[in-house]
Amino acid sequence: MMRIGNGFDVHEIVSGRPLVLGGERIPAEFGLLGHSDADVVLHAVMDAMLGALALGDIGHHFPNTDVRYKDANSMELLRHVVRLVTEQGYRLCNLDVMVLAEAPKLAPHVMRMRENIAGACECDVQQVSIKATTMETLGFVGRKEGIAAQAVVLLAPLEGVSDK
Repeated sequence: MMRIGNGFDVHEIVSGRPLVLGGERIPAEFGLLGHSDADVVLHAVMDAMLGALALGDIGHHFPNTDVRYKDANSMELLRHVVRLVTEQGYRLCNLDVMVLAEAPKLAPHVMRMRENIAGACECDVQQVSIKATTMETLGFVGRKEGIAAQAVVLLAPLEGVSDK
């Protein structure tokens, strides 16, 4: 059977760290605070994939109390989650991500982010959608205090694997 999952993540904006979204380093005068590289896009994607298969969340798999994940590259963590999904007999069918950020403008970086995620998920870039919106100066995103992302995934059984 097909499986649907959703994920959400938010990180605080801070100076002195690089901004990494969707596995892409985005030119900005700020980054995001987190134990790993704080890539909110990939964190939301991983939570959606894990949730679709009832495998917990990224905090369970990559706890922020574990020094192995200090400053971890979230693309590597995503590859691990994709292996878990494959081991469960599933593959990514479709992914839709919404990034909530007042700044910087993300449109010039969306295609590269889609390519990064498609590569890690071993799927076609057409199966990965990323959109970005502002909050029109409202809330913590609008005040440029943080960036958030939400993701929805559809997982399909691998060819030749019986439905679970």
